[in-house]
Amino acid sequence: MHDGDTLHEKDGKANFDLIYNLEDPREYFNVLQEFGYSIPQHGQRLFSALLEARREKVGERPLRVVDICCSYGVNAALLKYETTLDDLYARYGSEELSSLSSEELAEADAAFYRERRREKALEVVGLDVARNAISYGISSEILDAGFAENLEEDEPSDALCRAVSGADLLSVTGGVGYISERTFERLLDCALGERTPWVATFALRWVSYEEISEALSAYGLITEKLEGHTFTQRRFTGDEEREYVLEELEKMGVETAGKEDEGWYQANFYLSRPADEAKVPVKKLLGL
Repeated sequence: MHDGDTLHEKDGKANFDLIYNLEDPREYFNVLQEFGYSIPQHGQRLFSALLEARREKVGERPLRVVDICCSYGVNAALLKYETTLDDLYARYGSEELSSLSSEELAEADAAFYRERRREKALEVVGLDVARNAISYGISSEILDAGFAENLEEDEPSDALCRAVSGADLLSVTGGVGYISERTFERLLDCALGERTPWVATFALRWVSYEEISEALSAYGLITEKLEGHTFTQRRFTGDEEREYVLEELEKMGVETAGKEDEGWYQANFYLSRPADEAKVPVKKLLGL
């Protein structure tokens, strides 16, 4: 269980900042499990389908994902290894691992994940402002590379730029609202002259994606929203958070019946692709 200081309100939304930059991910998983945090599982399903579509075009070379706001590498764990989000909740909440130091846990994780690597080669590069989380993702071998950089404020390092220039997919499951179009622009500037990655993003329905979509269009990317589907992110932490979000959505004219009013954050999914690669509708591409 977490202590009371882990969770506090920030602009109407519960703030989990204190669990995002610890020495290891145990508290992160234990806290978020209480609220049914589920968006990485949706990401695993949709991103995997997109990567299969990309794989058809590139042959046998390893595909590369740059996961933005990656924390400890949760999306990487689900994409690269034969595991589920429920498996991770069980693992990091287990008695067996509770007494390990962070260094010992990283060693145990490296062995755990090595045994579960998927056959098809995939590289995942992590980007997050949380230096400890990035460090853990690298030491546990969940991430192939990681960068603790804030692209809202600074230009990307040369090493990050090289990693992005070889990317097939930029993914985001929980960062929109914390990052703006500025981060996407700085990443895509690195890809100029190289292959242009697809950009796949989950964004909470009360957060506008319009400015990011407009910025992506300047790089020749056409953004398509997946219609008819929303995806649970997590349960609201209480009535205050729920009422705040319902009020914001009402102002936007967004219908919440059967969705947020059931007590869950809901996210939309957006896919941005170069015009010549965007002929297949996203719904068909994802098999939905």
